[in-house]
Amino acid sequence: MKPSNSRRQFLATSTLAAAGSFGLTARSRGQANAVARPVIGPEGHRFEVIHDWAQLPEQYTWQTTHNVAVDRDQNLYVTHEGKRDHEHPTIFVFDHEGKFVRAFGEQLRGGGHGIEIRTEGGEQFIYASAYQHVKRFTKLTLTGEIVWERRAPMAAGRYADGEDKSDEAKWGRDRFMPTNVAFHPTDGSFYVADGYGAHCIHRYDRDANYLSTIGKPGKGDGEFNLPHGLWIDDRPGRVPSLVVADRANARLQWFDLDGKHLRTLGEPFILPANVDSHGDFLLVPDLSARVTLIGPDDTAIPLAEDAEWRKKVLADGRKLRTRPGDWQAGKWVHPHDACFDADGNIFVAEWVATGRVTKLRRV
Repeated sequence: MKPSNSRRQFLATSTLAAAGSFGLTARSRGQANAVARPVIGPEGHRFEVIHDWAQLPEQYTWQTTHNVAVDRDQNLYVTHEGKRDHEHPTIFVFDHEGKFVRAFGEQLRGGGHGIEIRTEGGEQFIYASAYQHVKRFTKLTLTGEIVWERRAPMAAGRYADGEDKSDEAKWGRDRFMPTNVAFHPTDGSFYVADGYGAHCIHRYDRDANYLSTIGKPGKGDGEFNLPHGLWIDDRPGRVPSLVVADRANARLQWFDLDGKHLRTLGEPFILPANVDSHGDFLLVPDLSARVTLIGPDDTAIPLAEDAEWRKKVLADGRKLRTRPGDWQAGKWVHPHDACFDADGNIFVAEWVATGRVTKLRRV
């Protein structure tokens, strides 16, 4: 069985209307009687905002949430950075109702970042990436057992001597700071974004052997300034391509699967952090208080866009991220990652000090 290229398993396009729009779904009776929550998005793309969806047991705390992924049983996996000196898991798992299931990933604490899930030979595996002093990416079972770990690919010729063995948390273009992973749709290979280090994308074969590197630091087409997230854009009617959230350059870039630049899209992005897809739509979380759907014609569909609120979020050195009592329901602070589930609902993880994972339920 060939590997699935989707980190969000079983995203059936049949859940979308034939015309490519998110269809409306009626709320259940229990939902109708629930406490009213904000509803965001334009007609045809309406979502109920549930900020308190995922609940942790008392022995755990959120420590700056980063990324999210859904397995084929509709369990949600959430990474947070974690604290280096605090013995505490960095990956939390919740069932489809938000009930806590398990936690693991202590070895990533102080650097927990990206998470993706792929099916290989009928079994699902986690690909997790970690930056800061951890500086590696790893393949795990769904219960946290390590299959393999990899550090800097020295064969790429981008890193200082010893970077494949170093745990130092120094920053720089001769350092390895992986942020996210995407999967080739057919041959089992995968791509790793070195977002905070060499500002490039590395490709590995199915056994995690280094193959090649895409891009270099810069502002031109095919160059990057913090390639933070990446995804395989295999929306209907398209030849599959690699799309990269080139965050500090405020754009998305598309490449063929061998790394040739295809096109660039700047508007409407500010700090695009990652990409996901469902049917005809891309989903782009943006650290500047924005979550956007991108339609098949590249039309931007904002979810809760508010320029005045953004000014408050970015003011005073972005200290609002440390003050949850000042956050407003239905408005974003710093979306860092977002993904769909099989029904077209959306989960958003925000880069905030106390952590926040929000479910957007299609309505």
